[in-house]
Amino acid sequence: MPVVTVLERQIHLDDEGFLTEPSEWDEALGHELAANIGLELTPRHLEVIAFARADQAEQGETPTLRRMTAVGGFPTKELFQLFPKKPAKKLSYVAGLQKPVGCV
Repeated sequence: MPVVTVLERQIHLDDEGFLTEPSEWDEALGHELAANIGLELTPRHLEVIAFARADQAEQGETPTLRRMTAVGGFPTKELFQLFPKKPAKKLSYVAGLQKPVGCV
């Protein structure tokens, strides 16, 4: 399990670069992770991230794109606009969560 320094602190990652300790995440780290993949977070991004993190804490696993739409009320089209091409994977990365089950 790699440990890297971001924003002058160490974070734990899996082999694909996803945080293994969601408690290490904060909004500043989210902005930094988003910049790593060419995104600039808006208030709407942060709403989606907040739902994903709360849902993960409650359910014990990262929400899938389907759950984000059905339970979170975020339209699929909007998720693709906010997190282009691979919204579930990019959202999870920026939110400091594990990659959703079934996500390649």
